Amino acid sequence: MTTADPPAAATAGPQAGTQAGPQAGPQAGPQAGAFADPPSRPFVPWAPAPRERPAGTLAQLWLLARNPIETWSRAHYEKPILSGLSLLGHVTVVNDPAAIRRVFIENAGNYEKDALQLRVLRAGARPGAGDGLLVAGGEAWKRARRTLAPLFTPRRVAAFAPLMQMKAQARVEAWMRRRAGGVVEIDREMGRVAYEILSATLFSDALVEERAGFEREMGRLLESIGRIDPLDVLNAPQWLPRFNRREAETSRAWFEGAVERLVGARRAQMEADPARTPDDLLTALLRASDPETGAGLTPEEVAANLFTFIAAGHETTARALTWTLHLLARAPYWQERAREEARNAPDDPAEWLDALPCVRAVLEESMRLFPPVPHMSRAATAADVLAGLDIPAGSTIVVAPWLLHRHKTLWERPSAFMPERFLPGARERIERFAYLPFGAGPRVCIGATFAMQEAIVVLVTALRAVRFAPAQRHEPRPLLRITLRPDDRVPLIVTPA
Repeated sequence: MTTADPPAAATAGPQAGTQAGPQAGPQAGPQAGAFADPPSRPFVPWAPAPRERPAGTLAQLWLLARNPIETWSRAHYEKPILSGLSLLGHVTVVNDPAAIRRVFIENAGNYEKDALQLRVLRAGARPGAGDGLLVAGGEAWKRARRTLAPLFTPRRVAAFAPLMQMKAQARVEAWMRRRAGGVVEIDREMGRVAYEILSATLFSDALVEERAGFEREMGRLLESIGRIDPLDVLNAPQWLPRFNRREAETSRAWFEGAVERLVGARRAQMEADPARTPDDLLTALLRASDPETGAGLTPEEVAANLFTFIAAGHETTARALTWTLHLLARAPYWQERAREEARNAPDDPAEWLDALPCVRAVLEESMRLFPPVPHMSRAATAADVLAGLDIPAGSTIVVAPWLLHRHKTLWERPSAFMPERFLPGARERIERFAYLPFGAGPRVCIGATFAMQEAIVVLVTALRAVRFAPAQRHEPRPLLRITLRPDDRVPLIVTPA
């Protein structure tokens, strides 16, 4: 789950003639030979080749609509900071950890969500509806964050672990009932288990009946609003029709209806039988109050935050699990090493997050290569200096985990799947702001611990029971549609372990 600002996929990078900042420091991550066991030729998943030079205006508009991660040039993977003019005005792409710290921590108040990001994210919302935690800003965001933070304390999240395991086990058993060597579309399966866990833990299974519609409409919504319309890039008036808005209307209406049914049924239950009302996220949202002011959330804020948690809590975790199993299927050494650790895991699944360093390293390396939220962006409200470069007021600041996690100055063999980077003794050498799967600073994902625990529980449960192998030679291509999705189904052969 992440509500750590998936940006407008956006981010037309600086054009030719850009200025590069000073070179970054030494490489982070383990050096070659740090671990004797891993293969010397690790698996390198498919990724779009960097462009030799920035795309021209028309090509860039086309790439932003098709797949924004294809816009990046070689310089973006090699220089710590690039600054210059682009379709979005003055843009600075930042891969320097110290500069990222300044943007997200030291001078965070100077960097607000940029206009293009907000236009894209709000494309899926009804005009006039409240903003959820993902989109809200200023005092509205601070109040919502204070109100919602108690719902995701470590103790509360740990209590969900047995239920997460039960749902994951049911999904694995469904695979086992098929003939040995059967093929499963692992992207769909991870979407289903993520939805079932979300429904069980945060909504006491109140979402079960909506699953089929949810899977269909979530895919449609992300496909439509995630395709960056050239009119949005060019900041054209909102009354001009966008090709993606019409496609989003049906999905938006479906989600509005689902949230209304969910809230209406729970309010009726709270009034009729408060003692038996589930103590879950939905009830907590309806009862929540700001610890400083005592004010509750408005009906619009409740609806907006429900949609945010349902969408973000499902989509980002499902994508992280899909990419992780794709990588394990093509890296047998790491699959077997993680399986051995999974089989020796403690009985209590609440302990797995901290007790299984190999499984966790596999997941974290997967999120390095395929970050669920691959772009973040901000607008500088006042002039600043980042990595020795002057940043004018109004400049768009891009921090793209897709770039950052594959940057040549920060990672050894950045394109390779090497979970040993994240094992104890190596992970301590990774720069804090070189790895941002859940964002950073005040707007770091509120559900990060929930998402990590959920993903670890699903992986351990699956690895104990089955082996995964590719069902085809063709690899899925990463496609940016708010989150980082595979461009097609991801079929894997599943056999008993």
